[in-house]
Amino acid sequence: MRRLAELTTLRVGGTPNSLVVASAESEIIEAVSANPNALILGGGSNVIVSDDFAGDVIKIESTGFENDESACAGAWVTVAAGHDWNDFVTSAVANGWTGIEGLAGIPGTVGATPIQNVGAYGQSVSDTIAQVRAWNKKTKSVDVIFAADCEFGYRTSIFKSQPDTWVILSVTFQLPLGTMSAPIAYNELAAKLNVEIGDRVSTSELQSAVLELRAGKGMVLDSADHDTWSVGSFFMNPRVLTAPENAPNWPEADGTVKVSAAWLIEQAGFTKGFTLNGRAALSSKHTLAITNRGTATSADISELADHIVQGVKAKFDIELKPEATFIS
Repeated sequence: MRRLAELTTLRVGGTPNSLVVASAESEIIEAVSANPNALILGGGSNVIVSDDFAGDVIKIESTGFENDESACAGAWVTVAAGHDWNDFVTSAVANGWTGIEGLAGIPGTVGATPIQNVGAYGQSVSDTIAQVRAWNKKTKSVDVIFAADCEFGYRTSIFKSQPDTWVILSVTFQLPLGTMSAPIAYNELAAKLNVEIGDRVSTSELQSAVLELRAGKGMVLDSADHDTWSVGSFFMNPRVLTAPENAPNWPEADGTVKVSAAWLIEQAGFTKGFTLNGRAALSSKHTLAITNRGTATSADISELADHIVQGVKAKFDIELKPEATFIS
């Protein structure tokens, strides 16, 4: 039996009692119906699984997408839950579908993106999701959940707040047709592209720039690079009433401000590469990622995360929250 360390991007996790690979929607429904309490795993990019884990696992590997396109509605693309997210972004750019090019390079599967409401560089999947089809474990039926009912928020959704209700089968995106990006809103991205804030570039140019930026931060998977043995950004940017002095921040609609978690971590004294034991460490490229240097255990990851949370709390009285889900 394969250990979950082989199936997760952080490369930690014990040996499951059973592992079922579901490659079609019917197989997903059948497997979940037979074992509704099993751990659902896609790309394994947003979970921290205990090395003591010994439960059952259903790995979703359904792939493919269908497009119903029109000049008025744009591309109405339904994508299987197990389809690789970055491959779908590449297909969208190649086909002249806009709205997700800024999300290039994010690891994981399409079915996982609504759960976390994945976002980067001014785009979130909630901007383009039209509906989600999911197996309801409680009613034993397929539900179609429209975007307005998904309760999307910053790195959250109804699927995250009610994890025991649905297993996502497919996601339908409504993507505008075109080859130009939305106006650039991030200084880092504008500088990389050598344009001004508010300028537009081709979607392929933006996709390439995002991939280069992510790679420079160790955020594009590479088995030879331990900086990429992570869950990506480990902590969410916290929302506070008043940002610390000089902290990068972004006003929110509810009157709060979102503060850079990476800045808080650095200002609390944690530098790139910081480690407690040499096995788990902050990335040498980016302080927002906790990485496995090759032999880390889930306990090592948790210990380092807790240490950083306590340090930031002591310095700023702000509590960092993880993006990833801990599985015991």
